[in-house]
Amino acid sequence: QVQLVESGGGLVQAGGSLRLSCAASGLFFRTYAMGWFRQAPGKERDIVASINWSGDSTYSADSVKGRFTISRDNNKNMVYLQMNGLKPEDTAVYYCAANRLGTNSDSGLYAYWGQGTQVTVSS
Repeated sequence: QVQLVESGGGLVQAGGSLRLSCAASGLFFRTYAMGWFRQAPGKERDIVASINWSGDSTYSADSVKGRFTISRDNNKNMVYLQMNGLKPEDTAVYYCAANRLGTNSDSGLYAYWGQGTQVTVSS
């Protein structure tokens, strides 16, 4: 079955960096667009960034532009989220997701989801 497993979350001070990783299995990875979403307590799950199947088209939410970078390695079935300049408002559970429709910010279009990894940014 399809599995998406996130890793790399943790506690970091404001201004610090983290790199999230998502390992995909059970799907033909290079045919799927991938996305990172996040959900803070009491808030909706929002798009952070997405990347198309080949990696040459990406989307980033305005709140993370210039700070976060999404990338993928189709040979390793991995997608990454490099997060720099972290702020307390970035604190959330971060989810990796896969869809066949391309770079997309609509969570409803993503067919597969990981369990999430907690990112906590202290001030």
